[in-house]
Amino acid sequence: MAKVLEVKNVTKTYPGVVALDNVSFDVEKGEILALIGENGAGKSTVIKIISGAITPDSGTIAIDGKTYEKLTPALAKEAGIGVVYQELNLVPSLSIAENIFLGDKVGGNRFLPDIKEMKARAREIMEDLGVRIDVNTQVQMLSTAQMQIVEIAKAVVKNCKVLIMDEPSASIPMAEVGNMFRIVRRLKEKGVSVIYISHRLEELFELCDRVTVFRDGQYVITRKVSEITKKDLIRYMIGRELTEKFPARKIQIGEPVLKVRDLTGNGDFHINMELHRGEILGLAGLVGAGRTELAKMLCGDVKPESGEIFVRGKLMKAASAADGVEAGIGLVPEDRKQEGVFLEYTIEWNIPIMSMKRISHMGVVNFKEADRLTSHYVETLGIKTPTVKQEVRNLSGGNQQKVVVAKVLAADNDILIFDEPTRGIDVGAKQEIYKLMNSLVEEGRSILMISSEMEELLGMSDRILVLHEGKISGELSKEEFSQDRVLELASGMVEE
Repeated sequence: MAKVLEVKNVTKTYPGVVALDNVSFDVEKGEILALIGENGAGKSTVIKIISGAITPDSGTIAIDGKTYEKLTPALAKEAGIGVVYQELNLVPSLSIAENIFLGDKVGGNRFLPDIKEMKARAREIMEDLGVRIDVNTQVQMLSTAQMQIVEIAKAVVKNCKVLIMDEPSASIPMAEVGNMFRIVRRLKEKGVSVIYISHRLEELFELCDRVTVFRDGQYVITRKVSEITKKDLIRYMIGRELTEKFPARKIQIGEPVLKVRDLTGNGDFHINMELHRGEILGLAGLVGAGRTELAKMLCGDVKPESGEIFVRGKLMKAASAADGVEAGIGLVPEDRKQEGVFLEYTIEWNIPIMSMKRISHMGVVNFKEADRLTSHYVETLGIKTPTVKQEVRNLSGGNQQKVVVAKVLAADNDILIFDEPTRGIDVGAKQEIYKLMNSLVEEGRSILMISSEMEELLGMSDRILVLHEGKISGELSKEEFSQDRVLELASGMVEE
């Protein structure tokens, strides 16, 4: 089969880091190639090189037989490279049609596009993808999955030959993943090649033809998906066997440290719950059930309309985020890049930021203590970085997540809310996060864990609360855990 893309001997270094080390691989015309590896393996770097965002130190990129030593974004698009990033790049206030052709003039004169023709072409593209949706709809009215389809349409309209999809299923409900798969297969039928990047290995076996593995900036192997197992893939990714997915822990769960009574607000209604010392309490529910909304009220980000929150027996004011920190409640948010860290600032700036009040005296920061906190948590959590002066945006997803956790722990919080703690990170980093969570509860802290991953919920939780349409629809003890029961409660199938 003809090769549409060839990456040959590409190397890219940054100060103190070899991001890519003499990497070579290829993509065949009309195939879906999975590109996998741990966070920091080099996947993002190679995407940026192929799409022209950065220039390699050495090596070449060949597209349809034409070789380039470096690409610009405009040249990559012209050559047929399209990218759908995890962070969608759309204008919310514009329509679907306007977003698809943003930056391109369709018909009309040299000053104004032909709006009628633009909408007609947008309809053709969406119909070609098998999607029925009004192209006049403003993007801000769409679901995340629908926005992703608009991003795919933007790439297709540019006569895309190779579409790179970076964690496309990370932020959409599992129920909508199948529809996204259908669109990807439709592109394959039309001869478009797809590079599919995902940490959800089970998706690769359902969708992809071949899989290429990176580890520590180096190419490891390419195999047909039909000729490899999930266990083999994990071993190639992390260089070792994963002996246990969810590490065991032995701890005596203690007294309640958080009590919620009749809490209402932010889309949730009459919430009653308790979290105990040393416990990991799972919070399940479908997208839109109110899980994150509840977390925002518990940590003070959103003021409840009514009800009470007691922390270690004391009524919490819960009027601001500062009240949550004062009470010892820390949130590791679902969207780490937007809400968890300051990407443009360094590790040494991020980690102590929530602790400034505690490590300051009369407005003067004790920088020695700030440095101690930073060094302690970089070492304790195993944050991989050449220096604490590294900007957080340059870290892998798993290490960014560790910085968020470090920031919360440095503030001396003993009630921790983990909202989708392992979203967008690889299997090796997941196990590190699980071990960290276990060690935290063994120290006497308590964790409320919101997760959409069923295995994670069942494997890590001591109890599970299930939300449906803003209300608690059920509670399950460890002995009652089952995927079917969680899904029944999440769907509102509560026995009268």
